[in-house]
Amino acid sequence: MTDDKKMRITVTENGPYQVEGGVPLAQQIIEPNEEGESWEWREGRTFDAPQSYRLCRCGQSKNKPFCDNSHLTNGFDGTETAERAPYLEQAVGYEGPEVTLTDAEALCSFARFCAARGNAWKLVRQDGEEARELVKRAAAHCPSGRLVAWRPVEGGKELERAGEPIFEPSIGVVEDPSLGVSSGLWVRGGIPVHSADGTPYEVRNRMMLCRCGKSENKPFCDGTHAEIGFNDGLLTTE
Repeated sequence: MTDDKKMRITVTENGPYQVEGGVPLAQQIIEPNEEGESWEWREGRTFDAPQSYRLCRCGQSKNKPFCDNSHLTNGFDGTETAERAPYLEQAVGYEGPEVTLTDAEALCSFARFCAARGNAWKLVRQDGEEARELVKRAAAHCPSGRLVAWRPVEGGKELERAGEPIFEPSIGVVEDPSLGVSSGLWVRGGIPVHSADGTPYEVRNRMMLCRCGKSENKPFCDGTHAEIGFNDGLLTTE
């Protein structure tokens, strides 16, 4: 049984992610379209999720996605280097005639939904429903929350999120069969993440945590899993 009020992820010092509150855990697989572009999410295998469990952060557990204490003997350096500033202080804005796109590039996890059916940064500058909906779709499918789409609030100059997905609190173990690699941990639905020093990161609807152990933006994924060919042994191309 889950308990939303007690859900929390703690980044332990040079160790795993400590997950509390019975957070649901399942594979989330990046599905391509007919052109081979990242296009949709498909849920795969589900994992038992007790009230408290530990997820591997060093990338070398023999029991992925769970920790088996390999970090104790492999010299894993899990020093957190990510920016602590809120998303909007990190993001750059791209204003278009239909929507505005904000982009915090440091959060990129290389899922590539932003490149499907056109480049999101070019599409945002175009008129028309098709371009607008493709931008909103690209942002909504971005697992790290690097991209967010915004629209004007009627009658004013303020902006509100456009097409932001609604997630039940959960963690996705991301697989990327098109590249033949395993990706990060997709934290959804506003689950609080706390640093090893106790400092909370900004609560966001979407974020990606590194689990290959090699990100230079720890605890967040920076796409290094693709460069090093990280495979958790659970990857399937079915």
